[in-house]
Amino acid sequence: MAKLLLMHGINHAMFGKRDPKYYGTVTLQEIEDQATAWARELGHDLECFQTDIEGEMALKIHDAYSGDVEAIVINAGAWTHYSYGILDALGIFKDKGPIIETHMSNVHAREPFRHISVFSSVVAGQICGFGVTTYKLGIIAAADLLAKR
Repeated sequence: MAKLLLMHGINHAMFGKRDPKYYGTVTLQEIEDQATAWARELGHDLECFQTDIEGEMALKIHDAYSGDVEAIVINAGAWTHYSYGILDALGIFKDKGPIIETHMSNVHAREPFRHISVFSSVVAGQICGFGVTTYKLGIIAAADLLAKR
């Protein structure tokens, strides 16, 4: 049984209220509840974390590196497109375990700035565009990569 960390970035506490065209009406709590159940079905524990403060995100990644987290599934929101600080923190973790980047919306079908992920050099892969199911696919990917180690 591995411990996975599901990380949510800036503005994700507003899921359910934020632009339903892209994010639907599901709340962050509902996402976390479903994700926890999906991880359990695969035999893993899931810790969920959300912050609107970039430094807290980096510190949580540091804690994951030092602790018992074996894989990260991350939707950093807008930070994905410009946060070199979070990139550096993820770069520290990547040698410990897989990192899966997720986005509920299809970022490649949106504004041009969203097409770029500064995390692409450190993540195992990116899953986007499937709404809440994106997290299920991210958890499955993380579990599969852990099983192959």
